[in-house]
Amino acid sequence: MRNPLADKVTTIKPSGIRKFFDIVQEIDDAISLGVGEPDFDTPWHIRDEGIYSLEKGRTFYTSNSGLKELRTEVCNYLKRSQGVNYDQATQVFITVGGSEAIDLAMRAMVNPGDEVLIPQPSYVSYEPCAILADAKPVIINLKEENEFRLTPQEILEKVTDKTKLLVLPYPNNPTGAIMEKKDLEAIAKVIIEKDLFVITDEIYGELTYNGKHTSIISLPGMQERTILINGFSKAYAMTGWRLGYACGPKEIIGQMIKIHQFAIMCAPTTSQYAGVEALRNGDEDVAMMREEYNRRRRYLLNEFKEMGLQCFEPYGAFYVFPCIRQFGMTSDEFATRLLREEKLAVVPGTAFGDCGEGYIRISYAYSLEDLKKAMERLRRFIADISAK
Repeated sequence: MRNPLADKVTTIKPSGIRKFFDIVQEIDDAISLGVGEPDFDTPWHIRDEGIYSLEKGRTFYTSNSGLKELRTEVCNYLKRSQGVNYDQATQVFITVGGSEAIDLAMRAMVNPGDEVLIPQPSYVSYEPCAILADAKPVIINLKEENEFRLTPQEILEKVTDKTKLLVLPYPNNPTGAIMEKKDLEAIAKVIIEKDLFVITDEIYGELTYNGKHTSIISLPGMQERTILINGFSKAYAMTGWRLGYACGPKEIIGQMIKIHQFAIMCAPTTSQYAGVEALRNGDEDVAMMREEYNRRRRYLLNEFKEMGLQCFEPYGAFYVFPCIRQFGMTSDEFATRLLREEKLAVVPGTAFGDCGEGYIRISYAYSLEDLKKAMERLRRFIADISAK
């Protein structure tokens, strides 16, 4: 029998996040700080809207591009948050989470052999999606000395005549890094000069802690060469609703919808009605959750300082990315021993790219009570390995 599998699929490594998540399920009394999922329930008024849509029998397919009401609310949100206008009919469509939008954007935009610049450490899906689209992923290694921000020079060092796309993963998972307006303005000059297109993944855009998030779409000359991807999972605690969206030039969005049409049909109808309610009336919920995440963020940074654990201050998402090089272990060894000896699960930095070696990702999308218990275990582990 011939090999039934595609080579480009079998060569892709499984997610390093899931490896530790699966292990921790089998350990009694383990504490996991490994999964990037809000510990809050979806706000009641959003859930209630989903329930109401079911009670009214709204279980039909929507259009391929999603409910008009939801696309309109996406446009309203981007207008009030970024001052940017989109046409709901041709420049916006609703996806099954932000992850589907990343996949569709890659497949709609690249030809075999095109190069995609991917800054790392970053979300695990970008590189596999580029490979599955027959593109060549080109990795840009971000540096802690730059607070893991992307610089113009780093782009120029990697760009070639074959470069077509740049992934812009900010606020960043796993580092918590952000790009401020001045940082975006600096790289926008290079993007326009080199005629690149951008996929900006702003799923954590509402979770920033030193001021309002700025999107690259708000800069002159960037909206027309950018696919903006966002969703409801992180800001509104709606991970299981699987709801996201993409905005961009109509010629690109049209081709993304074509793929979506054949592969998915439409995002879940119940989730779309809930999404309308989230965007219309969810700002106070987001503000409350953001305040609580910020309290946890400050707590962890203070704990690390007392432990002597080096960690740059992150201003976005809900992750910290401390450096563990001082202990003479790889990221995988550190995470494995921490789980085995103290029953505390974190994610090795290498799950997010080779340049994540020497770091671990800790999520603070957990209650302060759980974080305090986890820090007791981490403190004990560091004391033990430092004494040997």
